[in-house]
Amino acid sequence: MSENPVALDLDDAGLAGGLPRPAHQLDGIQDVPFRPVQFRDNDLPTALERASQWLRETQSWLGEPVDVIAIHLDYNEASEAAYYELKLLCNEEDLAGAPIAVRQRAAADA
Repeated sequence: MSENPVALDLDDAGLAGGLPRPAHQLDGIQDVPFRPVQFRDNDLPTALERASQWLRETQSWLGEPVDVIAIHLDYNEASEAAYYELKLLCNEEDLAGAPIAVRQRAAADA
């Protein structure tokens, strides 16, 4: 265990309070492991655009590139569901805002 723990501002799901959330109602951040961030749509380019927008916003908020471990694309043929399911498997420490907290602590210690 670290002698200098870093305090994180997390919600009930273990995500940083300031983390940008996907804006579309079909999209969302799922539970661990690897925190899949899901973008669902019947149009793949639209799902990709929303994923790109979320990555840009989150990267800006985080102050560094988001660690995306993998990208998973699936489809659902059920008539009531969105056809494409795009998931970005992200490092949960990034989504918890750990890099921000580490930088803030380093600045406070300086």
